[in-house]
Amino acid sequence: MPNKKKYNVDGDAGRKAQIQFADQKQEFNKRPTKIGRRSLSRSISQSSTDSYSSGICLTSSSDDETSPRDKQQKNSKGSSDFCVKNIKQAEFGRREIEIAEQEMPALMALRKRAQGEKPLAGAKIVGCTHITAQTANRGVALISLSVPGFPVFAWKGESEDDFWWCIDRCVNVEGWQPNMILDDGGDLTHWIYKKYPNMFKKIKGIVEESVTGVHRLYQLSKAGKLCVPAMNVNDSVTKQKFDNLYCCRESILDGLKRTTDMMFGGKQVVVCGYGEVGKGCCAALKAMGSIVYVTEIDPICALQACMDGFRLVKLNEVIRQVDIVITCTGNKNVVTREHLDRMKNSCIVCNMGHSNTEIDVVSTVQHREGGTASGFGAFPPQGRLLNLSCSTVPTFVLSITATTQALALIELYNAPEGRYKQDVYLLPKKMDEYVASLHLPTFDAHLTELTDEQAKYLGLNKNGPFKPNYYRCGSCGH
Repeated sequence: MPNKKKYNVDGDAGRKAQIQFADQKQEFNKRPTKIGRRSLSRSISQSSTDSYSSGICLTSSSDDETSPRDKQQKNSKGSSDFCVKNIKQAEFGRREIEIAEQEMPALMALRKRAQGEKPLAGAKIVGCTHITAQTANRGVALISLSVPGFPVFAWKGESEDDFWWCIDRCVNVEGWQPNMILDDGGDLTHWIYKKYPNMFKKIKGIVEESVTGVHRLYQLSKAGKLCVPAMNVNDSVTKQKFDNLYCCRESILDGLKRTTDMMFGGKQVVVCGYGEVGKGCCAALKAMGSIVYVTEIDPICALQACMDGFRLVKLNEVIRQVDIVITCTGNKNVVTREHLDRMKNSCIVCNMGHSNTEIDVVSTVQHREGGTASGFGAFPPQGRLLNLSCSTVPTFVLSITATTQALALIELYNAPEGRYKQDVYLLPKKMDEYVASLHLPTFDAHLTELTDEQAKYLGLNKNGPFKPNYYRCGSCGH
């Protein structure tokens, strides 16, 4: 199962969805205000990644030992329509969210501009994504959402059974049904297809963020089983470059330092996959003085790695000598038992791809318990995403991703009937550019404007889009 966290966002009676947007250059169709119920639920299981929690301990040992499913809790409004670790941490979580908002300029601007038009009024959104403070859900931060009435089903340290139970509690609600899906990895979409296929009769669309989830959507589309339009956010330029490349360039070092305290200079590292995630990891480790090898299946990505100064190898060729193995492919069985048996002592194995399927987790555990003399030394965090499980993700980067997701929701929800068929679509390039423009003021950046003569020469509108929809900013692979 893909490695990810889940949260479900729906509308609560008498509440309008709060992810809203009104572009001064684009008008959305006016819709009658509907009554919606929003529920936010996030599930973290053994196959889901979890955000690194701060060193502040706010729960007692008895709280940690008791499953949230066995607790009876109520928020300040008397509601018990949630399941979190400890509702008493809500105030602290709210402070975390407020701090995160300071580094999320585009999302805050989007929210401000949406206050008038409310383009998601009546939307009932069920969501499932990685949980961090920036998604209003990290650790104790997610608990604060239960106070204003968001049904949240999520906590750190869920079992596999808990993981699916939380998803089901957000989907299977008496008297309420979602009309939009916000997914990150495809588990939520898969669950509805498997358990509640009739729900798709009222669902207007799916917004998917991850490479794994997008791959699943394209499989459904190819098989003729995709029931609603879906927006592929993962392949938008803003997501690829900023979330995958720049984010991983910083968070890979943070995650490894927090878990191992390793010195990177002179260490030999093999990075499996040279897509945007792999590029970010390689750049960071090279800058720290590491000797970096790359494995790739795509000749284009492989050539990029060579031109960037990295040695292209097969994993078997270097597995005995490397100090760190990092997977960034989004595939399965990249690191197998055979590789584990050949690793040197103290070799670190970790995953930066989306799913925990990249590393043979079962064999890894058996390998460690067997006490093999030539075994590896560290396996953070049991095959799940290193940066989300063992460190934090830069807030600014998540502002870009979250804004892109919000725009995709708005586009699908407000699109006139017939604009989108039962297929997978890329986010319009105009919206991609708009997300980027909202973040430029943070850097006191000033865009150059085309003259009429220049715009005519290039055959462009002065206000964009400046690239065709097929332009992917040179991205390649995961």
